[in-house]
Amino acid sequence: MEKSASIFRFKKFNVMNERSAMKVNTDGVLLGAVMTLLPQDRRLLDVGTGTGTIALMAAQRLSEEFPVETGKMPEMTVQERESVQSGFRVEAIDIDEPSATEAATNFRNSPWGQHMSVTQTSLEEYAADLAEGVRYDLIFSNPPYFDDSLEAPQERRNNARHTGSGLSYRELLEFSAKRLTEEGRFAIVLPADQERALTRHARMCGLHLFRITRVRTVPRKAPSRVIAEFSRQRCETPEDTVLTIQNEGKYTQEYLSLTRDFYLFA
Repeated sequence: MEKSASIFRFKKFNVMNERSAMKVNTDGVLLGAVMTLLPQDRRLLDVGTGTGTIALMAAQRLSEEFPVETGKMPEMTVQERESVQSGFRVEAIDIDEPSATEAATNFRNSPWGQHMSVTQTSLEEYAADLAEGVRYDLIFSNPPYFDDSLEAPQERRNNARHTGSGLSYRELLEFSAKRLTEEGRFAIVLPADQERALTRHARMCGLHLFRITRVRTVPRKAPSRVIAEFSRQRCETPEDTVLTIQNEGKYTQEYLSLTRDFYLFA
């Protein structure tokens, strides 16, 4: 990733980063790189999209990891193969109008614009207007989470970073429990100290942790973030890994490997 004025340049797409209340950030990039994608994923939803970076990463990964035209799709059922061949759709929402407008521009200027759309709305309004039968294979979010921090003076910044703005992991879990397909997943990045409350509420909603990535900045520090993934299927032993971003002033090989398809420097 490379910053030039108000543009962040990734390897395969550029992101206008001027009007959105939520700027391009490491949490979002890690979620986009880590979250599980499957060949049969056809309909995805990014809640609180900001600049649209995570949605763009998902579109890139789907087009590159499961390319239909190569004929190298992994073994799957006839139904799954037909689903893959029908093309994917990444939808996004954001309550902030300038953010939604900027995301729409970023989607349109990307190689996957025909597969992407954004709506300026709240999750509550979106849920109320969504047709009864609509289901998603993957719902993901880098939501506001600064519950106890001092609020920034700028209202739009508050809305992007504070759970009091009306988008919480509880709302996201409850929405996902209703709108995921039977094999669908929900992925979220949050501060590490919210892990227990997150997984507890997920169970209340009928969603179960199957994979968690604990993110720490350097080896000597405890993880500061968790990327948690949930599904309807019970998992007795969720996959549990630790990702260290830097060691001795340099990016770790695991971090560079994870982001090499996106960052220009990786």
